Amino acid sequence: MQHYRKTSHSVYDIKVHLVWTTKYRRPVLSGIVAERTRELIREICKAKEIEILQGHISKEHIHLFVSIPPYQSVSDVLQSIKGKTSRKLLQEFKPLSKQYWGQHLWARGYFAASSGNVTDEVILEYIKNQDITETPDSDFSISGET
Repeated sequence: MQHYRKTSHSVYDIKVHLVWTTKYRRPVLSGIVAERTRELIREICKAKEIEILQGHISKEHIHLFVSIPPYQSVSDVLQSIKGKTSRKLLQEFKPLSKQYWGQHLWARGYFAASSGNVTDEVILEYIKNQDITETPDSDFSISGET
């Protein structure tokens, strides 16, 4: 059966694959730094009610596959994770703060891709086959419109 999550007013299954890199792609995520990074990400996700489905920390980038509540945006989630981990890691590991003297551990951008059990084509076909009368706006129709 499908694993749906619930809030007081919604039922959802929003999964996102996230990837971000260290600044200059420096291979600094190993050993105790990688372990602390994983611990911090888990803490942040738990506090934000984000379920980590799978994760991987490489030497210069991180992959996360997460289930995000509908009231969270992907950009806010990544801003929180990247900001808090960067600040804590640079405070706790002095060699990192020497390499990243500008208080920025992570590169600016990120990759995000949504995931689901239904393809775009299935959704388009479902919407198209609703009880509608074709109108000039056939890509965004209204039920019962003549």
